[in-house]
Amino acid sequence: MKYLITLFLFFAVMLYTSCCKKEYVKKQAVSKADLYKVSWDDINGFKNDDLHTALKVFQKDCRRAIRYEKLKSVCQRSFTAKDPEEFFTRNFTPYQLIGDQQEEEGLITGYYEPLLKGSLVKTEKYKYPLYKKPDDLLIIDLDDVYTDLKGYRLRGKLKGDRVVPYDSREEIEKRDDMEAICYVDNKVDLFFLQIQGSGKVQLEEGTILNVGYAGQNGRKYYAIGRELVKRGYVAKEDISLQSIKKWLESNPSKMDEILNLNESYIFFTKSTRGASGSLGSELFANRNLAVDRNYIPLGFPVFINTTNPVTNEKINALTVAADTGGAIRGEIRADFFFGFGDRAKELAGKMKQKGKLYLFIPNNI
Repeated sequence: MKYLITLFLFFAVMLYTSCCKKEYVKKQAVSKADLYKVSWDDINGFKNDDLHTALKVFQKDCRRAIRYEKLKSVCQRSFTAKDPEEFFTRNFTPYQLIGDQQEEEGLITGYYEPLLKGSLVKTEKYKYPLYKKPDDLLIIDLDDVYTDLKGYRLRGKLKGDRVVPYDSREEIEKRDDMEAICYVDNKVDLFFLQIQGSGKVQLEEGTILNVGYAGQNGRKYYAIGRELVKRGYVAKEDISLQSIKKWLESNPSKMDEILNLNESYIFFTKSTRGASGSLGSELFANRNLAVDRNYIPLGFPVFINTTNPVTNEKINALTVAADTGGAIRGEIRADFFFGFGDRAKELAGKMKQKGKLYLFIPNNI
């Protein structure tokens, strides 16, 4: 009898393990991540979301992404869709993104569209330049030479007959031969504008300039908040945009030393619209993400489960990957766009929440 019970339990455990063990799939044409196929009912909040708005955002962004053949046909079908839920469930299959240690949650941060004060001419007050992309910056697509390096770019400049790394942040700020769009009154605000990638500058007479991303110097992004924690200047649990800005402005003698640790430098261009992402479309508050393109292609729908950093309320929203960022690296990693204004700034500055990401992949892939 004991033998039969033991045998029964053994087969029960084996059956449970085999039926309940998650099986990950690879979609190398889309993502380098492990993907776990889920049902629509598995996605918390999907059917309660405002899918009409989500569809409009997808239409906005897929127009810029139809250069990706994988999205072309489904993008075209979206413009005749009457029922947004039916459109997404009929044309896509949802997959949960899984981390390299099989974790299901990753880090979700936030960003926003900042407003700076500025002038078209350099003055004693307005002395920090927003530089245009310099003429000596070279951008070399490596797959033109090596096909196995598709998607990789080299940024640098000519020195004699050699291409060398482009100037660091510190070196750029020492130059006086670069063209500025305008000048602003706060160096820390300019630093954070570069991290956000686009924003607005209000000139003294009231005119608003929209400025967008034009290029980057090719240097690696470094999170200065990590250094402030490492040196004991700010407690790890207190790190936010607000606490970093406060520390920098309270310690002007150390400001440049800390800022220059992030050698990455962003160049800008004038724009006729608000904040735009790497995809080239204008960003939509609470409906666009910055992502790592190794794992999430631009233009693809991504459902996010995370929480508000101030109220701790759930954020369950169908978004579209429309941007990238130097700090956005990893399978379950995203920057949530909060929009424009003081509230957006507060939320983005404090956002460092755990979250799940579900990538919607067209059925024809």
